[in-house]
Amino acid sequence: RYVERQSPHGKENLATMEIPTLKTKDFFDRHISSGPKLQQMLKEQFPMFFITKVEDMIRLSKVPVPPTRTFNTHTLIFLTEGRATLKIGPQEVQCSSGACTVTAAGQVFSYDTFEENRGYIFSFSNDFLTGKMGSQELLNEFEFLSIWGNPIIEPGSDTSAHIGHLLSRLLFEYQSNGLQNVHLIQSYLLATLCELNTCYSPLLKHPNKTAVALTNRFKDALFQNIRSKHSVSEYADVLHVSPNHLNKTVKAITEKTASRWIEETLMLEAKVLLLQTSDSIGKVALDLSIHDPSYFSRIFKKNVGMSPLEYRRMIELS
Repeated sequence: RYVERQSPHGKENLATMEIPTLKTKDFFDRHISSGPKLQQMLKEQFPMFFITKVEDMIRLSKVPVPPTRTFNTHTLIFLTEGRATLKIGPQEVQCSSGACTVTAAGQVFSYDTFEENRGYIFSFSNDFLTGKMGSQELLNEFEFLSIWGNPIIEPGSDTSAHIGHLLSRLLFEYQSNGLQNVHLIQSYLLATLCELNTCYSPLLKHPNKTAVALTNRFKDALFQNIRSKHSVSEYADVLHVSPNHLNKTVKAITEKTASRWIEETLMLEAKVLLLQTSDSIGKVALDLSIHDPSYFSRIFKKNVGMSPLEYRRMIELS
């Protein structure tokens, strides 16, 4: 189907296919131990918004968490002590004290280690952030909430202190009153995002802004179309440029070819399908528009180091 959506680069018609994703509540059901402690953390109207301490959440996590996607909420982790390592999209991200990781809604993420750290983890939907106080245009102010944004933000010590204070106040309000004072919660959340925005550094730093914009549009299109489009020429058609121009631009900006981006994203999508469905390997391949299951198994093993079946068994045993 074709959908028209607003991005920071204007309206684009992107051919999309429905992809299996976990709602935030489903993710908690699968990867977080249930019980009284979890119920105390999550207030009414979860998962529209929630916040808790990282150290409390990690104790309830079922590690490892294999490649997973939640489509309806952004999740940020701000550390006050220790460090955390996770994979967001194709990128491994290491977060230390005073820094913040961002997993944008719809992004694939995973983590497989238990690390001693302290801080805040909070999650919210676009609708909750905008509410009655803003508009969808507000979201365009925060590039880090996009799929192609930089997933790590490293504020200076003064800004980190301000963010820590805001999140402490946000947690107190949420634990005390849930979302009864929703406008107060939204105000603290918006102030936190604005503080993060002052020290946000784009992932792609290049003087050629036109090339950066095209590369970001390519990443956006890749996210939307990976199940149906696997060639550079198909994405060039979507973006109304030549395949050669797209390949050269993406390589110049990211030091990685467009075809490599496509292959890595396809493998991430395959991992998500193998985890979040019980479909046969042939069906997973077909859902990725690969009509030869043995070819799918070969390229999966080439990239991941094991067959799709071996990967699924490994996840089930972990």
